[in-house]
Amino acid sequence: MVDFGNALLWAKELWKSCLKEGSFAVDATMGNGYDTLTLARMVGESGRIWAFDVQDGALENTTKRLEKENVLERVRLIRASHEFMDEYVPEKVDAVVFNLGWLPGQEHAVTTNTKSTLTAVNKALELLKPGGLLTVCVYPGHEEGRRELACLTEWGRALDDRRYDVISRGYENIRLNPPRLIAIVKKQ
Repeated sequence: MVDFGNALLWAKELWKSCLKEGSFAVDATMGNGYDTLTLARMVGESGRIWAFDVQDGALENTTKRLEKENVLERVRLIRASHEFMDEYVPEKVDAVVFNLGWLPGQEHAVTTNTKSTLTAVNKALELLKPGGLLTVCVYPGHEEGRRELACLTEWGRALDDRRYDVISRGYENIRLNPPRLIAIVKKQ
């Protein structure tokens, strides 16, 4: 049987296509550090990652995960909202990744929100190098996630096609509201 995968798998495939040794990337929503670790491995010893989260638990879990894998020196962990990424990232990057929702294993009352996410994705576009990639995994299985998906879909459709290519990928017939991927490439 064919397995179509999921939004995060699709995003990771895109990351592989644009990140290499020496690349720079932003993990806008570090969570428990799984994506941060994946990115740190992809950019290698000479690459750099800036990872953001507002919760202490996210920074603690990510620090442990990165230390265990000996890649912490490649990553700057920042306890701040992704909407402030432009204040912390000093140069253009090859990719910015978002995995929206809440911190797995923690209280669901703290989630990403539409207003800060929209601010952040706009700042992410400015941080991207020409040819850079922005991926957003959106989880519409809760109220704020549905708002984020609606807003980001409209936002993506409105981007100038002379400057950006935008795709959206997700399942069309699953009632459980699986995550959707929105991916954007900044043209040369």
